Amino acid sequence: MYKQIAENKRRTVYIIIGFVLMVGVIASLFAWAYNDPFIAVWTVIVSIVYAVIQYYAAGSLTMVMTGAKEITKKDNPRFYNIVENLSITTGLPMPKVYIVDDKAPNAFATGRDPKHAAVAATTGLLDIMNDKEVTAVMAHEMSHVKNYDIRVSMIVFGLVCVIGLISDLAFRMMFYGSRRRDEEGSPVGYLLVLIAAILAPIVASIAQMAVSRQREYLADASAVNITRYPEGMIDALKKLQSHSAPMKSQNVAAEAMYINNPLRKGFFSNLFSSHPPIEKRIERLEHGKKTF
Repeated sequence: MYKQIAENKRRTVYIIIGFVLMVGVIASLFAWAYNDPFIAVWTVIVSIVYAVIQYYAAGSLTMVMTGAKEITKKDNPRFYNIVENLSITTGLPMPKVYIVDDKAPNAFATGRDPKHAAVAATTGLLDIMNDKEVTAVMAHEMSHVKNYDIRVSMIVFGLVCVIGLISDLAFRMMFYGSRRRDEEGSPVGYLLVLIAAILAPIVASIAQMAVSRQREYLADASAVNITRYPEGMIDALKKLQSHSAPMKSQNVAAEAMYINNPLRKGFFSNLFSSHPPIEKRIERLEHGKKTF
């Protein structure tokens, strides 16, 4: 498992480097199309600043987007105690605990690092799962915290937002820019910028998917190692599968943070989903029962 963690970290570094290179390529296309090298410089600078802001603010933004409410032990002793016990078991700092008022069963972890972590579950998940299953789900989320997956998720969240911002800027410049661009710029450059603006979000989604899928498998296995009860994680996944539903508040950039895909089901959402199929996750846990 430690080998897989190290491998995932290396893969993540490569993907982040790929994101940065993609931003640089798009910025260079801007500069060529509009015959202005300063466009490239400012695009890179703004992208870096925006990504840093997203990195530090993404945790709070996620809570706002989902409508999550922070709770104390007296608000929901059952859920709070489960998280508190897992914090003691894993040796991690006690994260902030949130509940999302949503019938769709789901959960997520967020934050920059274990000292700034938060975990959340929906009311739908707490309603349909027993204590052992909720413990397994939160052990899964605490594994994301322990493995620093939450930091990776914050970085990827910020970079995906950057790509979306640049793509939107490209379209605006293409269709609402100054009339002088036809005289000063390169028609080929405009075409390349348009192609890049269309392809960049797709590439970003694929990269996000590559980061998250292996991490979900790893967090499932880590949760079993924490609880020493494979059936708890397996039963929890089965309930997530049978009660799966889209959440009321959805954001594509934050999709990878959840234990189950929170988006509406469809061909493209399944194709670019950051989550492996639940049946595959269950199959791996069943196969690995003897090794836990």
